[in-house]
Amino acid sequence: MKEIEKSISFDGRDIRLTIGLFAPQAGGAVLIQSGDTAVFVTATRSQGREGIDFLPLLVDYEERLYAGGKIPGGFLRREGRPPEKVTLTCRLIDRPLRPLIPQWIRDDIQIVATTWSMDPQVPPDVLAVTGASVAVQLAGIPFYGPMAAVRVGLVGDDFIINPTYKEITSGDLDLVVAGSPDGVIMVEAGANQLPEQDIIEAIDFGYEATCDLIQAQREIMEELGIEAVIEPPQEVDQTLETFIQERTTDDIKGILSQYLDKNLRDTRLDEIKEAIQAQIAEMPEEEPVKVAATADGKALGKVFKEVTKKLMRRQIVEDGVRVDGRKLDEVRPVSCRVGLLPRRVHGSALFNRGLTQVLSLVTLGTPGDAQDLADDLHPEDEKRYLHHYNFPPFSVGETRPMRSPGRREIGHGALAERALLPVLPDYDKFPYVIRVVSEVLSSNGSTSMGSVCGSTLGLMDAGVPIKKPVSGAAMGLIKEGDEIRILTDIQGIEDFLGDMDFKVAGTDTGITALQMDMKISGLSMETIAQAIQQAKPARLHILEKMLGTIDTARSDLSPYAPRLLTIKIDPEFIGMVIGPGGKMIKSITEETGAKIDIQDDGTVTVSAIESEKAQRAVTIIQNMTRKLSAGDVYLGTVTRIIPIGAFVEFLPGKEGMVHISQIADYRVGKVEDELAVGDQVVIKVRDIDNKGRINLTRLNIHPDEAQAAREAAGLA
Repeated sequence: MKEIEKSISFDGRDIRLTIGLFAPQAGGAVLIQSGDTAVFVTATRSQGREGIDFLPLLVDYEERLYAGGKIPGGFLRREGRPPEKVTLTCRLIDRPLRPLIPQWIRDDIQIVATTWSMDPQVPPDVLAVTGASVAVQLAGIPFYGPMAAVRVGLVGDDFIINPTYKEITSGDLDLVVAGSPDGVIMVEAGANQLPEQDIIEAIDFGYEATCDLIQAQREIMEELGIEAVIEPPQEVDQTLETFIQERTTDDIKGILSQYLDKNLRDTRLDEIKEAIQAQIAEMPEEEPVKVAATADGKALGKVFKEVTKKLMRRQIVEDGVRVDGRKLDEVRPVSCRVGLLPRRVHGSALFNRGLTQVLSLVTLGTPGDAQDLADDLHPEDEKRYLHHYNFPPFSVGETRPMRSPGRREIGHGALAERALLPVLPDYDKFPYVIRVVSEVLSSNGSTSMGSVCGSTLGLMDAGVPIKKPVSGAAMGLIKEGDEIRILTDIQGIEDFLGDMDFKVAGTDTGITALQMDMKISGLSMETIAQAIQQAKPARLHILEKMLGTIDTARSDLSPYAPRLLTIKIDPEFIGMVIGPGGKMIKSITEETGAKIDIQDDGTVTVSAIESEKAQRAVTIIQNMTRKLSAGDVYLGTVTRIIPIGAFVEFLPGKEGMVHISQIADYRVGKVEDELAVGDQVVIKVRDIDNKGRINLTRLNIHPDEAQAAREAAGLA
C-alpha cells in the first residue's frame, strides 16, 4: 500500500496519520499521533464461524508500559491483567464503531489498538477511536462511516478541542464526542454541574471538529483509491415472517397494549411464540414455512422478535403510548430506603424505579486504602473514590456462571463514579477513601442510573457530607423514517428494541455525567438537545423522591467507621516518625491500635475505630515532631545512668541528659543516690547545642509547670 502521511490541525494541536508503513498483513493499519502520544490501530476481517447469528466484532486496546518509559513490576516483569482504564478505552472504541458496521455481517472482525508512545499531556483514547475508523476503511470492511472522536474541555469560558490532562483536571468538563456523516453517534462526559445548555453547546462544538476529521479520512481514502464498501445484505425469505405476522399480530398488539409487568408480558409473548412453533412442527417437512424455520434453528425466534419490535415501535410512534401505559415523558414509580443493614456496614440504601432495584453499600477507609494507579500510563497515581457495580444473573431471572467483572460492569461502575465525583467533599475536609458497591438486585432498564441514585442515598446514610445529591435518568429513542419519539426512563424492552440509550446524571444545578450510545448511524443536534432537556424534569422528579427519604448527610458516622485525625508535620521529621525499618511507627501502632499513613508532604492521617486511640497516636506523633525550645517542661523516664548524669526520654524518640549538677539544688555525690532507671521525673529543657544535643535540668521548675507536664503525659 502507498505510504501516506496527513496532518489535521485544531487550534495549533495537530493529529497526524501514517498509513502504509506498518503491519502489511493486517487488513488495515494506521499510526495516529498527537504530541508525543502515538496509537497504532489495526482492523482485520476473517471468515465467519459456523452458527454465528450476530455481528462478531471484537475490540481490544493495549497499553504497553514502554510507551511511558516504564518497566512493569511483579515477578514476570511484563504487562499483566489490564487496568480499568484500558477496559474503558475498549468500550469507548467499540460503542461508536459497532452501529456503523452492518449488523448482517457474520465474519469475525477484530480491532486492535496499541499505545506505542505516551505523552503525559495527551490522552490516547480519542486517537484510538478515530484510528479504528481509518483502519476499518483500509481493511475494506463494510462501514457506514467514516467516524471520528474528539475530546472537548472547558477552560474558563472557552471550549477547547483535545485538551491536555492538566486542562481536563483544572476545567469543568471532560467530554468525548464521536460523530459520523449522519450526526452524533456517541457521547461520554463528566462535568462539574454544568447547565444543560452548556453541555449542548459543547457537544455541538465537538461534533463540528469530528466533521473535519471525517473529511480528512475521505481525502485519504480518495488518494489511496479506496471506495466505501457497503455490501448489500442477502435477500431474506419473507415466507416465515409473513406466516408469523398473519397469526400473531393481533395477539402481540393486545399484550403490548395491556400494560402488563415485565415478567407477565414476557410469559405471554413466549406462549404466543410456542404456539407458532407447535403449528410449524406439525407441518410437512417440505412446507416452505417449515423449511425456512428449520434451516436456521434460531430463525423463528429472530423473526418473532422482529415482529414484536415493529409493533412496539409503531404503538409508540402512532399512539404515543408505551408498553407499560406510560406517557413518553413519564417516570416509573420510585421508592427509596436507607440504613437497611446493620451499621457495621457504614452506609446502605435501596433504590427502586419500576422493576429496577439497586442496593448501594458504602465503606469508608483510610488514605492507605486508596487504589494505586502507578502501574499504568496515565498521570493519576491513585483513586480515593471507588465505585463498583455488580450485575448477578438472578437480577434478570437467569442462571449463568459467576465470573469476574466484565466490560459492562466496569463501564457502568465508572459512569456512576464519574456522576458522583463532582459532589464529593474535598479531601482536606473529609480525608476518607470511599468505596461504593452497587448490587443490582433486579434489572429492567437503566441500572447504571439506579446506581447513581442509590449511591447518593448510601453516601448520605454513611455521613459523607456530599455537596449536593445526584440523580439520573436514562432516555431512549424510537426513529421510524422522519418520525422521532424520545422516551423518558426507558425500561428493558425499550432499550432492547429501541435506537438509543442516553444516560443523564446531575444535581438540581446541572449535569455531572452523560453517556449516549446509538444503534443507528447518528443523530442531529436538535434531537440530542431535546433528549437532554427532557431528561431534566425526570432527574428532578427522581431527586425529589430521594430527598423525601433522606435530605442531608447524617451528622454521625457509623460507630464501625474509622475515625480519622489529620495533622501536618515538618517533612524532615518523617524519617523519625517511621524509624529505622519502620520500628517507631510499628511501636506507635502497637501501643495505640491506630493505623498511621504518612504522605511525602508531611500530612499524617491517623485512624482507629475508637477516637481516643487515634488521639493518643496523634499526641505521640506531635510530641515526637515538636520543635523544642529552652524552658519547655516535660515528664520523662530515666533510660540510663552514667557517672556524670542521667539520660531521660521525655518524648517518643527524644532523649536528653540531666547533668549531675542539674539533678538537685544541693550537691549530689552519685547519680544513683537520686535517680534509677525507670524513674519518672519532671525536667526542663536548658538548651540545645550546635550538635543537636539536648541538655536538661530538674532545677527552677515552677509547681504549676510540673503539674501541667504531668497532665500532658496523662498523669493527674
